[in-house]
Amino acid sequence: MIIDSHAHFVPPALLEEIADTAADFPALELVPYDSGFGFSFAGAAATRPVSPLLSDVGKRLDWMDQHQIDHQVVGGWLDMFGYEMPAEDGERWSRLINKHLGAFAAAHDGRFIPLASLPMQDGAAAARVLDDAHKAGFKGAMIGTQPHGSGGVLDDPALTPFWQAAERNQSILFIHPVFDSGDKRVDDYGMNNAIGRITDTLIAIARIIYSGHVQRYQGVRIVIGIGGAGLPYVLGRMRRNYNLHKDSLADPQQALSLLYYDSLLHDPAALQFLIESVGSARIMLGSDMPFPIGDPAPLDIFDGLRISASQKQDMLCGVAKTLFGL
Repeated sequence: MIIDSHAHFVPPALLEEIADTAADFPALELVPYDSGFGFSFAGAAATRPVSPLLSDVGKRLDWMDQHQIDHQVVGGWLDMFGYEMPAEDGERWSRLINKHLGAFAAAHDGRFIPLASLPMQDGAAAARVLDDAHKAGFKGAMIGTQPHGSGGVLDDPALTPFWQAAERNQSILFIHPVFDSGDKRVDDYGMNNAIGRITDTLIAIARIIYSGHVQRYQGVRIVIGIGGAGLPYVLGRMRRNYNLHKDSLADPQQALSLLYYDSLLHDPAALQFLIESVGSARIMLGSDMPFPIGDPAPLDIFDGLRISASQKQDMLCGVAKTLFGL
């Protein structure tokens, strides 16, 4: 069995319902493009159009079969999570996404494992939607690095009800970068994908490490994409900072041992370093399908590693199988 732990999907039926009911969301504007539509939430800049590959079921299944992938963990598309919307609209929007993502997964014989969307602009609303998602069979959620929109932080005290609900449900939380990293310097040269996703994730995770959230909510299984987004590489520096401020910071070394990671590094040497830093029992295959910055042949990177057969099996299957209860 091979499990891809990091992918995205937008069910065609969801797009159809959005097109029919957009007027029910006062903070939503559909933005037409030649290839479909994008979104503007609460007057914010328009997103990119929804990529056809995000909704193409046939091509997704063909790609999975080509790469011998038996199961794929799918979250929604971060651009359309709508954290800028008022909380009430955001809650209804997340429930709409979850309804269709759950129905899509249920219709495909267990090949897809869905992660819920949550209204992270409001801690109480996010907690309600997460509770209901677990009741509907979801294992957890994919959440963005910046709740409330640009500049939001996951250690915001207003999100405490959400963290408590995640602990109560033993949720898997895949923390994923958002489109706008918050740094205009990466808007050129394709750097938003190449670099901005890394810095955005690194800052968001470093905050919940130092704030103590990772240790405080150990029942929550937190997954960090992009091979940990540089966290193992900067651990020494984070540890030095912790040693200078032990009275106010949580231990980053302990936190890294509690997190899960994907293999999306595009470089066997980097993945080898991740394995040596956190162990193969914390790492899962990840593709970021269907985005171009992802890995179109995600198993190939494992051929360049100095690992045992059991370590490879851990990362291709065992860790995700246990984590997601397959």
